[in-house]
Amino acid sequence: MAQKANSLLHTKWLCEYHTMQETKRSLSFMMILSAFMAFASLSTDIYLPAMPAMQDDLGGAVALTITSFLVGFAIAQLVWGPISDHIGRRIPLAIGALLFFIGSIGCALAPSMEAVIGFRVVQAVGACVGPMLSRAMVRDLYTSNQAAAMLSTLVLIMAAAPIVGPLLGAFLMGVGGWRMVFWLMAAIAVLLFFSVHFLPETLPHEKRSAESLGAAFKSYGRLVRMKFFMMNTLSVTFFYVAVYAFITESPVIYIRHFGIDPQYYGLFFGVNIIGVAAVSYFNRMFVTRFSLLQLLKAATGIAALFSLWLLADGLTGMLGLWGIAIPMFLVCSTNGIITACSNAAALSKVPDEITGSAAALIGALQYGSGMISSALLAVFSGGTPVAMCCIITGFVLLAAVFAFAAGKSVRA
Repeated sequence: MAQKANSLLHTKWLCEYHTMQETKRSLSFMMILSAFMAFASLSTDIYLPAMPAMQDDLGGAVALTITSFLVGFAIAQLVWGPISDHIGRRIPLAIGALLFFIGSIGCALAPSMEAVIGFRVVQAVGACVGPMLSRAMVRDLYTSNQAAAMLSTLVLIMAAAPIVGPLLGAFLMGVGGWRMVFWLMAAIAVLLFFSVHFLPETLPHEKRSAESLGAAFKSYGRLVRMKFFMMNTLSVTFFYVAVYAFITESPVIYIRHFGIDPQYYGLFFGVNIIGVAAVSYFNRMFVTRFSLLQLLKAATGIAALFSLWLLADGLTGMLGLWGIAIPMFLVCSTNGIITACSNAAALSKVPDEITGSAAALIGALQYGSGMISSALLAVFSGGTPVAMCCIITGFVLLAAVFAFAAGKSVRA
């Protein structure tokens, strides 16, 4: 009897031990992927306070250091996607961290603004691997709703980057000047390079693409013809056009138009990130009760309603600053559902052998959408909220249209 009791206790202990080990592995997996996903945000946000000093020191067009990064970030993903479908996920992650390290060292030692712009492209080619393959690795391991819950968790963890980045950049500026910011980026790249050792390879050999690498690039044509994939991808792409319109124009609107002190602008901007993190937290529970398309349609529909409020106040100015800040906070908060659910839904119908390419196409369109916002604002911005509010409302409505179209394509 005692022997049987001891056996049961031993079995229970083993189960608890394996559960604990699995939890630890899952936690380390999420933390490392969150760090890789934060690459893009950190690569830009952390050095925003350093841009005026860079301009004074090197001359030239400092704004091109952001433009070159975003262009490189969007295009390079289209190359890395098929490569990862051929050789797995871990090797591209390690190479990406190494390229980011080289680009960061180059920026830290750059003698001219042209050199910084060039090395920012190298940074982008390395940095884009992290967010892209984080989505692919989650898709490799989890079903659609589980994947959405995991992506929401990753967004929740990485939401700290846009808040902490500018504060850390300002601190480093005070300590050692603008070059110190890039030395920190290089140190982060080293840590991420070694962290790849602790990640599992999520794409086994039997699931990798058997096509030649040249033929694999044709998978983009195959993806474009997948209606359900494209409906979800375009939904999040159009939503991000709206988000980038706000990111680009909000300093002008808040600081110049409404007269907000620049030191308080960070608070008005940062509160939107908190909204995204809060909704991401609840979305982890929502995905266990509702389908991804139900959540995506609800979130884009609600965002559309709030964007109409934003447009009304942008045109009339009735509520002044708060008529922009409050509805914009509500629109941004829905991103906690929209990004996770649209990405997970889009990838759920994609064959295993082209998941990397699919994640790359989503990322390229998502980050490339900022170019649409910048171009439209360059033409129509007049220093008032009108142009920004019109662009945001128009593209949020388009995001909702494509989300509902994705639902119809499933029923069809």
